[in-house]
Amino acid sequence: MFEHAQKAIELAEKLGADEAEVYISYNHSISADIRKNTIESAKENVSQGIGIRSIINGAVGFASTNNVSRIEDIVNISVSSAKVRESDPEWTSLPSNAKYPAVSGTYDKKISEIGLDDCIGLTGKMIEGALSVPDVNTTSGSFSTSYNKHLIMNTNGVEIVDEGTGVSGFVDVITTKGDLSTAYDFEVSRSLDIDVFGIGASASSLAIRSQNGISIEPKKTNVILHPFAFSDIFENTFEPSIDADNMQKERSSLIGKKGETIATSDLNIIDDGLLEGGIETSISDEEGTPSQRTPIIENGIFKSFLYDNYTAGKDNTSSTGNGMRHSYVSSPSVGPRNLIVEYPSSDVIADTDEGVFINTVIGAHTANAISGDFSVEARNAFTIKDGQLDKPIKSLMLSGNIFEMLNKITGAGSDVRKVGGTVVPSLRIAGMSIVG
Repeated sequence: MFEHAQKAIELAEKLGADEAEVYISYNHSISADIRKNTIESAKENVSQGIGIRSIINGAVGFASTNNVSRIEDIVNISVSSAKVRESDPEWTSLPSNAKYPAVSGTYDKKISEIGLDDCIGLTGKMIEGALSVPDVNTTSGSFSTSYNKHLIMNTNGVEIVDEGTGVSGFVDVITTKGDLSTAYDFEVSRSLDIDVFGIGASASSLAIRSQNGISIEPKKTNVILHPFAFSDIFENTFEPSIDADNMQKERSSLIGKKGETIATSDLNIIDDGLLEGGIETSISDEEGTPSQRTPIIENGIFKSFLYDNYTAGKDNTSSTGNGMRHSYVSSPSVGPRNLIVEYPSSDVIADTDEGVFINTVIGAHTANAISGDFSVEARNAFTIKDGQLDKPIKSLMLSGNIFEMLNKITGAGSDVRKVGGTVVPSLRIAGMSIVG
């Protein structure tokens, strides 16, 4: 990796680049897919590639390839692209070399050494877990492991190599007798510590409990959102609003609100690139800025947007370490790391006399990312009566606004889950509008 990167950097400078950056990634993954109680397919995949940014007079050119023998070609393309583009007066520079933190829990040797047969065996256990509950079949699902390694090098002295592992299990189930009901469950981790049998059994148990749902009248009530449901709404409403690029393009409801109270005083939200075992944890972001812990909301007060190096330069501030890439084929843009939602925990269901509990939602992607308004269909929802889950609900629509929700949180469970890069417990919100 170093040889390829150094070659590219030297060539870019020779061709006239003021600055240059090389991003090289390698990924090895193994996965198995489930369909109708059987393992439909299993595969092992290796992918690698290189992306190059060249900057000339503030103009940025980019090119990428998955063929390392074409490094000279893509350097030429990126430099040529920079030469013909207009200069960006708001460009400052690429990140510079800095002191990088230590992180832990991001690499598990067991995952890097796992084989295709092991992956198939773990997938089979997930199916066994689902079928351990009578009258349920699996409809789809998957189990996968991954090992990834990437290098970032630029002309400002950044030279970073980072590696990590990941594992995920997902299963979707359906009842086979009585009232039709579906459910799903999943887990993700950086270590081989997820309970694959438990994923299947949990999904099937939820599907059975959701049968024979009742109808309910429209009303405003306490709503407890499982981590799956809350994170889905949160990702499509709140996360875009803290993106500095959206703020600078006037596409955020939080413009001008730094230092203001925007949530209940017991709520904290932190973007933490250093979280032990976090799905998005690494020593730096994906353009070479050291990872850090950034308070977004502290005791209800809005503290910070999330910045990559470019948006930070436009605001004359420092990057928060949120320059993220979808892959080597794209340039960095602002993205969250591990977004942690903190609220004092309790036995939140037992503390709720009356309300509704919602496991998952459908349609959060249709939310208004600027205003924070949303309307979603709830799945696997239950009434709450006298501190206990009572009856399943046949059909339920939930609507609201994320910024109003943050002010109406009145409780949180101890069931903290990693839902991708969001780390959150079940949360109780008062006075939410539901329609049966």
